[in-house]
Formats: sequence, C-alpha cells, structure tokens
Amino acid sequence: MGFKKRPAKGHSRNKRSLLTRGLRSKNRTENLIAALDLGSNNCRLLIARPKKNGFKIVDGFSKIVRLGESVSSSRELSSSAMERTIKALSVCAELIVKYDVKYGRYVATEACRASINGEKFLSRVEKEIGITLEIIPSHEEAELTLIGCRTLLDNSCAYALVFDVGGGSTEISWVRLGSNVNPEIIDTISLPYGVVNLTETYGTPEISSKQYEILVGLIKNSIEPFEKKHSIKTKIKAGKVSMLGTAGTVTTIAAVQMGLKFYDRALIDGSWLDLSSIRNICENLVNSNFVKRASYPCIGKNRAELVVAGCGILKAICETWQASRLRVADRGVREGILTKLSELAIALEDTSVNKSYQCSVAQLLVPKTKRQNRKHGSK
Repeated sequence: MGFKKRPAKGHSRNKRSLLTRGLRSKNRTENLIAALDLGSNNCRLLIARPKKNGFKIVDGFSKIVRLGESVSSSRELSSSAMERTIKALSVCAELIVKYDVKYGRYVATEACRASINGEKFLSRVEKEIGITLEIIPSHEEAELTLIGCRTLLDNSCAYALVFDVGGGSTEISWVRLGSNVNPEIIDTISLPYGVVNLTETYGTPEISSKQYEILVGLIKNSIEPFEKKHSIKTKIKAGKVSMLGTAGTVTTIAAVQMGLKFYDRALIDGSWLDLSSIRNICENLVNSNFVKRASYPCIGKNRAELVVAGCGILKAICETWQASRLRVADRGVREGILTKLSELAIALEDTSVNKSYQCSVAQLLVPKTKRQNRKHGSK
C-alpha cells in the first residue's frame, strides 16, 4: 500500500521513475482515491471520488497481462509476463499521478501468491515505477470481493453463495445475509484453479471434450467438501440462498446471452443468468473452435482461449449448487477497496469527528513506512 512520487534511490536524472513524468491534475483540491488489482490474467485500476454512500468513478484502466502464465508448472513468473505487466502498471502510474490521487491501495493476488519470485517482482515494480503493491491472502481477496458486490446481494434470502472465477484461482464464499446488517462470510474456500492455469493444463491448445469433462470433475470434487460442511444444496432447495458470480467468465456469458456487439458494463453489472442459459451458452462455446469463439464481439482473441476453462468452472459450480438463477457482477476487489477507502477518507475529513479518531484513520490510510517522504497518501 503506497505510492512513490519521487524517483527511487539509484535512479539517475535521465532515467526518472515513470511516476515523475505524468501530467498533474489542475484540480489539486480533490481527495481522490484509487484501487489497483493485479491478478493472474488482468491488471485493473479504478480512480474514484469518495462519497458518503460509496464513491463515484472518475477513471479506470484494464489490461490483460497474463502474469500467471506458466506459474502452475514452473512456480515462477516468466520474463515475458513480467514485462507485459510492467508496461500495464506504467500506465496505471501515469493515471494515478495525473489525477493526483491522495489515498490508494494496490494489491496483487494469486499469481504473486503462488510464485517463488512474486515478492522480488513487486520490489522491482516499486523501484522502477513507484507503485508499492501488497500480496493479499485469499481470504482477504474474498472479503474485498464481497464488500464490492454487497449492493447486488438479495437480502430477502438468509444466505448467499458468492464466487469469483479468476485467472489463477477461484474463490467461493458462503455468506450470511440480513436486512439490517452487512453481509458476513461464514466460510470461504480458495481453489488453486483459474482460467489461465486450467487452460495451460488441459488445453493442447484446445481443450477437448474429454479433457473438459475431466476439468469439470476436478472442480466438482474440489468443492464437494465445502458443500458437505455447510449443506448448501439443502438450503438452496428451501429457497434460502441467492447466488452471485463475478469476474470475466460470468460477465462474458452474460454479454453473449445479450448479443452485445460491444461490452457494456452498465448492462452486464447486476443482470441475471438462469441456469438453462448458462448451460446452453457454455455448451455452444465449448463445442466451438478458437476462431468461432473469437468471432463473438464480447470474447475476441484475448478471451477465446480462456473462456472454455471458465465455462468448466462455472458448469461445476452450477451443477453442484442448482439455484434457479445467478446474479452477475462486474465488480469485486477494486470496488471493495474503494468502498473502504471512501469510508475512511470521509471520516478523516469530517471536521465534526473527534481529532484523535481522525488521526487513527489517517494511520490506516497512509502506510507508516511512507510517511517520511512525500509519497502516495502523505499530502
């Protein structure tokens, strides 16, 4: 957590950190916040303005980088994946400086968690670009995802099953709901399977029908202990459970169902998929070749290779837990971070709040190791 605004030690004047080269915002009075989520497949940034009941998006950036490429077999981030990611993070740095972001949190997930050189790579990022990323554990990833999605949850149900199909892992959370309380995670499981590593394992390069069924069986077997522990099927049959899915697989399926020529988040986020639609669309995509899948406007070449593995994970989840329909969320970790940052920033700047409390909030927003220098958050 943190952000440099000066060249790192050892950088010459001719090779300044990218963070010193962005155009600065003319409106320096705004206390903007930012969240960056570096996953196994994507690098995503959101910049927002804090509000009392949330936040308002100002700008954003998303780029497929496939940082988790080959990590499942080598346990290392590859040179090519790191170079792609450095380029994407450089764009993020420029945007953060351009908007003169005051408070931010920047996190890395499964690719960096699972690789032996993840920490070393993030040290390089800090030195060359100035963004300080922290590797968060899977349970915190699930918590932030839940916070980011909580406005889409159906509080008329007693429980929710929330899942996030990522590039290197799949997080599933069993959540208690209530009309007068925030959602509470009862339990969560992180499967070491995502669209990137499953495609590498079962694609040669296409995932055959036989391999697809093996993949689905693997996921089913992996989530069965979680089902037995919480008897989720029984509660679904009793009408006590709502399901919500987030990340690229479910949003892609929703976009295909709508026949969108261009991806439109406003239409996708909060939409619904019934299980029969999921089954039919997944079957179509699985039985299509790469060229056919890539011809879908909302899939394209970047996602055509990975979507089959995503369909396999989705099929396993929906066949295990057969709710009548699924809520689609185009939100997650970044929105969870922004929600928490907004609440803290509003409290910090509220003049009616006790000064000692404001000080304690400031400690949460500004990393202790960064307060000595004029880095991100230490205005």
